[in-house]
Amino acid sequence: MLTTSQLKKAVIISEKLDDLKAELAAILGGSSAPAKAPKEKKTKRTMSPEAREKIAAAQRKRWAKQKKSDGKK
Repeated sequence: MLTTSQLKKAVIISEKLDDLKAELAAILGGSSAPAKAPKEKKTKRTMSPEAREKIAAAQRKRWAKQKKSDGKK
């Protein structure tokens, strides 16, 4: 049974191998597939307080609608 850290290392190594294979193919010209560009780190997206409040208000509205329909039964 593999541990989580071992699986993560395996994925990293596999990605490195894929990048190196693509780079080698681009150098040798033996592949029709274009070489991959280096992956950029994704930045964490943050929400403005106004957007959060808008989403929260919509959720409260859905909850109120649900409570209202539950009371009719």
